[in-house]
Amino acid sequence: MALAYSRNSLTAGRPQISGRAIALALAIAIHLLMIALLLRQSFVPMKPREGGRLSATFELLPQPDASADAAKKKSPERESVQQRAVERQKPPEVDVTRIENVPVPSFLVLTREDYAAADIGRLPSRRTTQSEAGGGSSGSGTDARAVGEGPGGERLYNADWYRRPTHAELATYVPSNAPSAGWGLIACRTIDRYQVEDCQELGESPRGSGFARAVRLAAWQFRVLPPRIGGRPMVGSWVRIRIDYSEKGIAIR
Repeated sequence: MALAYSRNSLTAGRPQISGRAIALALAIAIHLLMIALLLRQSFVPMKPREGGRLSATFELLPQPDASADAAKKKSPERESVQQRAVERQKPPEVDVTRIENVPVPSFLVLTREDYAAADIGRLPSRRTTQSEAGGGSSGSGTDARAVGEGPGGERLYNADWYRRPTHAELATYVPSNAPSAGWGLIACRTIDRYQVEDCQELGESPRGSGFARAVRLAAWQFRVLPPRIGGRPMVGSWVRIRIDYSEKGIAIR
């Protein structure tokens, strides 16, 4: 009974061992097949092109930073040369301890001429200077005298220049076909800031020369002192202005 039992037990275990072996073999075969497929997909053989040459592909990679490599490869000698060049460009240092203390005078030394020049009471006024230069009727502090009638019967005075017009200010408006010599006469009403307005032509020589019109057009640049009556400037009064033209230049009256 014991022997028969052992044989039966051995016989019953055989199918189980053979089934396990088959399963293990199948698993190994499947793994080998998967490895073969993976190797076949990852490795693609290069086929020769027409003419027998193989085609190759390549990838461009970014170049390494040359500046970083150059900075690392700087020699000590080059750094010392650059340092010396920078030190040469620096301004020289001044030794403050060597500067001598110069005493500053607490007063000004003036000569007799300096005292005389500093006396503002002796300086001529602008009003007197302009009157003497212009030679007008209202200079020297005296009352202006009328020289005729202006527009609308207003009193007309000679112009006293606050600033004489320049040659460029007058020559701009002279006609190109004007004669070589002549004059233009206008009458203007004085306003604030030594300006004039409402200028009107009074006469010219020769007639039709356009000199009066040239003076009237340039009058917006004129600076005229208003006539003085009783020491007061009469802003709004009328003045007459005459400009003489000649080959030598322009004369202002």
